[in-house]
Amino acid sequence: MAIEVPRRDVLKGVAVTAAAATLTPLPAAAAPARSCTTPGGKDFPKVGGNYGNQNYSALDDIRLGTVHRLGGAWVNRIEGGLTTGTNQSTAVAVGGVLYIESALGNVIAVDGRTGQTKWKYTQTRGTVTRRGVAVGAGKVFTHGKGSWVIALDQETGAVLWEKQITGYGTMEKVAITYHDGLLHVGTHDSARAAALALSATDGSLVWNFWGTPGPGELGNDTWAGDSWQVGGATPWIHPALDPELGLVYWTFGNARGNNSSQDGSGREGLNLFSSSVVALDLKTGQYRWHFQSIHHDIWDMDNVMAPVLADVRIRGKMRKILVYGSKSGMYFILDRVDGSAPLGIDEVPVPQEPRQKTWPTQPFPRQGPWTETRVVDQPLGTSVPGDPNRAVPNYVQGALYDPHWDVPVLSIPGHGGGADWNHQSFSHSTGLVYTGYGYVAAAHSLTEASNGLRPPGEYQTGGVVAVDPSTNTVRWKRRMPYSLAHGNGLLSTAGDLIYIGQPDGNLLALDAHNGREKWRFQTGAAISSSPIMYEVDGVQYLAVYAGGTGIPYGDSAPRGDFLWAFALGGTVPPAPAPRPPVIRRPVSGGPVEGSVVGNTVVLARTFDAATGTVGSTESTAVNAMAPTHLRVPAGTTVTFINPAGNVNVHGATQFFEGLFDIRLQPGESFTYTFRRRGEYFFNDTYSPRPTGKIEVY
Repeated sequence: MAIEVPRRDVLKGVAVTAAAATLTPLPAAAAPARSCTTPGGKDFPKVGGNYGNQNYSALDDIRLGTVHRLGGAWVNRIEGGLTTGTNQSTAVAVGGVLYIESALGNVIAVDGRTGQTKWKYTQTRGTVTRRGVAVGAGKVFTHGKGSWVIALDQETGAVLWEKQITGYGTMEKVAITYHDGLLHVGTHDSARAAALALSATDGSLVWNFWGTPGPGELGNDTWAGDSWQVGGATPWIHPALDPELGLVYWTFGNARGNNSSQDGSGREGLNLFSSSVVALDLKTGQYRWHFQSIHHDIWDMDNVMAPVLADVRIRGKMRKILVYGSKSGMYFILDRVDGSAPLGIDEVPVPQEPRQKTWPTQPFPRQGPWTETRVVDQPLGTSVPGDPNRAVPNYVQGALYDPHWDVPVLSIPGHGGGADWNHQSFSHSTGLVYTGYGYVAAAHSLTEASNGLRPPGEYQTGGVVAVDPSTNTVRWKRRMPYSLAHGNGLLSTAGDLIYIGQPDGNLLALDAHNGREKWRFQTGAAISSSPIMYEVDGVQYLAVYAGGTGIPYGDSAPRGDFLWAFALGGTVPPAPAPRPPVIRRPVSGGPVEGSVVGNTVVLARTFDAATGTVGSTESTAVNAMAPTHLRVPAGTTVTFINPAGNVNVHGATQFFEGLFDIRLQPGESFTYTFRRRGEYFFNDTYSPRPTGKIEVY
């Protein structure tokens, strides 16, 4: 049952309340600035399209009635045919030129009409993960390894200046945002992290705002003792800006200190500004308001999306709103002036684990989430793969915000599910917010490393959802074969189409009104970026960078360096289809031929592939199947054995076909003959973490 708790009670002990927001007075109205809701037109000048991250284009030549004529206009292999690396950069288009970063960290300027390379900056500071350049003041801004910001001449690519910023955390990944002489950049992967504003003239620091506040700073008393020193709270993705209000909106990630992000025992309190959106003064970085979407996060369920700003009518009144929420599978609709909730947000009691110092309530939008929040207990032997939220067997099953300690609890959307860190879109044409999302359940406990276990053998799929931000209700939802939660940005247009790329290399155009597919094109590599739209010499183009990344499909996601542009009547044919990614979470070990190990799997023991030896001690590690991946020809009888040296009863549950589900006392064995080709996952009935696979060929 939902109860409404005054925000002042939720933030008790902090020198601010989000209900009244205790706002620092806004400065006097400044000179008119470009609106954050101005849609993309001839240019698509920044990652996110505009300052409001709407990823929307007002161009409409490519529309429902003409999209069938869309074809390749040109393709540029920006690194000459590279097929490796991490590619998360989204292109921007300014003055008929596209600017893109490659997996090698090079910046390439490409003529938007011909596809010819105009110039190339060769990175000298090493490879880092990149998500997009900024263009402004005649410069192109990019990152260099070691927390460097590099300014290039927009016309030539020549280096104008380089600046190293230290003391605030690692600086990469977060796309740089340019506005009015300032660069807004974020740091991450450190004990503390910050949002920074740098001078676009020379890279010098203008202001900073810590995601984890120190002594004397607002919110420091929401961290027990000195836990703030390793609090994390990282801005993983670029902010939104409202120049008219004079505000920049940063989202900060989960608390990461005290052993792991899943351990809250040593950081009692709300842990501000983790899992929060914070509004700051554009010029000074002074705090204005915040909203925390997850209190005292122990699930790595932070909402790390780039906020989306929009002007919508709510209950008859035009409101300047901010749409926030991603991993948790729900949207928090906030007034971007003061952080209030025009559609209502309730603090709902949630299950508690005193050892974790869990917070008694969590915020839920009154309208509910847009995705499921509890795993599905679908019986083995029923349809395969079945419900996308189907639980892998033998785990304790939970719901969103169920706590954990030393026993893994399987829940959804999962720290890699929901909308995670992809780019979302607001359409001026339909008035809807769109996002791709993932179904990636995760098991949390203090036995898991880092941010939780994505169980081997589970299916990692996803979908696209359209939400009406004026009511915060789902307009339509479509399930898709792949997770679309990691960089798979979405573009909406005045042509009533939405575009999204898949990890199999296909770029899709969907009807913005209902999600029905209208067009697809094979780009040659996984797409982990946002499509954009621009115009040159009266011709309107759709463009996307297809390069690929390892999240969530690892090395099975096809890689490349394809920068594509499409136009009506385009004649460049699709690329050859690459091998599609493996959607089931893989086991931890490589394949071992059955003949090498006597067609035997030893339960609760690890396996050394280099020497072919079985571990000597009982184990519940994820790789405690000896071996984890056994290859046998069809018709082979495989023996599963619980060695006499083990203390506990172990077993093997085959999922999801349900071929067997057995328990073995120490010293007992079981045999099964695999007659059909395929892959058959199984895990241990004693502890579900050890997981194996029989590959039958």
